[in-house]
Amino acid sequence: MIVIDTEKMFREIEAKNPASVSLNGPDGILPQVQEAAVKITEKFGIPAYVLADTTWGTCDLNSNGSKVLGADIQFNIGHTINTDMLDGVVLIDAFDDVNFDSVAKKCITHITGKKVSVVTDSQHLHRVDGVKKILEDAGIKVKIGSGKGQLNDGQVFGCEFYPATELKDIVDAYVFLGQSNFHAAGIALSTNKPTYVLDPYFNEVREITEFALKLKKKATLSIYKAAQAKSFGVIVGLKEGQLSKVFALKFKKELEKHGKTVQLFALTDITNERLQNLRGVDAFIQVACPRISTDNRFDMPVLSSPQANALLKILNNESIEEYLEAPHWL
Repeated sequence: MIVIDTEKMFREIEAKNPASVSLNGPDGILPQVQEAAVKITEKFGIPAYVLADTTWGTCDLNSNGSKVLGADIQFNIGHTINTDMLDGVVLIDAFDDVNFDSVAKKCITHITGKKVSVVTDSQHLHRVDGVKKILEDAGIKVKIGSGKGQLNDGQVFGCEFYPATELKDIVDAYVFLGQSNFHAAGIALSTNKPTYVLDPYFNEVREITEFALKLKKKATLSIYKAAQAKSFGVIVGLKEGQLSKVFALKFKKELEKHGKTVQLFALTDITNERLQNLRGVDAFIQVACPRISTDNRFDMPVLSSPQANALLKILNNESIEEYLEAPHWL
């Protein structure tokens, strides 16, 4: 069950006395976000708007929606980082109280004799120390990577893996706490090491390498297809944390050096349907979110920043073998 820190929200409201507030969170916890909004209205008698658009992380807080509504406080729930506030948005923890003891013990047979690093996402950070102890009591050597940027120790995002990559020359494998193949595949690709998912909901241990390699093959094929393109569209993301104009202009300049035609676009949501409306473009580069390109289906090549850097290497006749082995895919 997801447990939201409603007391922190109540304290913020009591301190600032807002006329209205807004709340949002990942799709998977929207019902709990709704419940929190109801509690706020019941307790304080003020409008509490649920921003029901997707929010994929701290790069995508949907603060523009809150401004349009005129909400005095915006609460973003479930994207725990190492600060309480980001760009004026109050960040609220949402932890999953599911227990990992059983699946951690089941994992021991998979990693006996290995030195491992335990990593997880925002919802399960509070379980890292408990799983570490279970594994160490079984004689397994465990390391927890240090946080960097917005990340806490042992935490990863879908595109940011500092606590994992800093240990890739020290550990033999990674143990990811949670159900998310999305996060675990990023760890496997950025470190090129075996990564095990500890799924407490199904009490299941699964190795994610094959799934991650399929993502990499798909991503690499798109790069080589794009290398044949004559015209490119370079897309800047319009979400507040995805406005990477400097990278967009860099890619435009480099591609034009190779005789490519380049047009600039800007989109809030980069989907296959939106791109189908655009004409005269053989391939796209989007600098908004790297996982848009690796995890979604498009009818033509749509490269992320790491893929675009690899593309430039191909055009310069250089190797791209380790292009995803990076701590941050931006």
